[in-house]
Amino acid sequence: MGWWQVNADTLAGSRFVVSPLAEAIACLKTLERGTAAHPGERGWLDAHLPAYRERLAGDPVTALLVRAALGRTWNADFLTPTPGGEGEAVFEEEVERIRTWPPGAARADLTVSLGGPLPARLHRSDLPERTAELLAWVWTRTVLPSWPRRRRVLEADVVARTARLGRAGWAGALDGMRSGMRWLGGDRLQVSTYAYPPREISGARLMFVPVTPRQSWCSWDAPHRYAVVYPCAGVLADGSGGGAAGVPEALGALLGAARAGVLVLLDTPKSTTQLVALTGQGLGSVGRHLKVLLDARLVRRRRAGRSVLYYRSDAGEALVRAQHGDG
Repeated sequence: MGWWQVNADTLAGSRFVVSPLAEAIACLKTLERGTAAHPGERGWLDAHLPAYRERLAGDPVTALLVRAALGRTWNADFLTPTPGGEGEAVFEEEVERIRTWPPGAARADLTVSLGGPLPARLHRSDLPERTAELLAWVWTRTVLPSWPRRRRVLEADVVARTARLGRAGWAGALDGMRSGMRWLGGDRLQVSTYAYPPREISGARLMFVPVTPRQSWCSWDAPHRYAVVYPCAGVLADGSGGGAAGVPEALGALLGAARAGVLVLLDTPKSTTQLVALTGQGLGSVGRHLKVLLDARLVRRRRAGRSVLYYRSDAGEALVRAQHGDG
């Protein structure tokens, strides 16, 4: 298994980072895979997969490059640069790191992700430029239109992880962050189940980067920066990222679309701050919806440290399941 040795200072200095480039890379991986992890992702794929495949059909070199860079167990390092973590990330600035990657280093990275020699058609100097152009296409065509909604979902996940860190420590915050990841105790953080050699990262900056697709990977600029990219807990309920997404029509008619949306989101406990981020509604509106749902006994609440978390009661759970046709 792959694990990192992390000291207390590294953990204390770690931070959550929202990266537009990481979101675009995760979407590229999903488009290349062509399968959806949930119904909302299915709608997004239906909207964008045909154009993606058409683009690659007209550019066989880039198509081969993407398949090589997304290896079976390892991504080519130049495809997944480690986020900077300083200030608010801007896609155009982030993707420039890929565009300016030394061509020889990119080809070397591909031999690692492929696990063998490079195909003859990839012995060329424009591989970083081609990769950056494809990611810019993915960002502009498939991510940017829904980025405000995606960003709210990512920020809500950060709020939830931070609250869990305060309640349960690093073990509670990191266990299950990505498949195969868990706190082993002492100063060891398991980041994967693959048989990679341990890495000593004490003193480095450690970043946790949520993305909305069900994709994850690790990256580093040793010895200074390490990152874990992980799928966030919230998902986009449809391809458009609309505020009332995922709300059954009958439930919306009964409670009102906005209030029903709050109830649907409470499948796991969430704070008012998280609900504001996820719904895009104002704090006052969310508070009024919660009061009505509490009075109707569809929602309960409990305190967790300094936060108050809301969650569906048995009655609320039964109502949502019935509207989804599960009960």
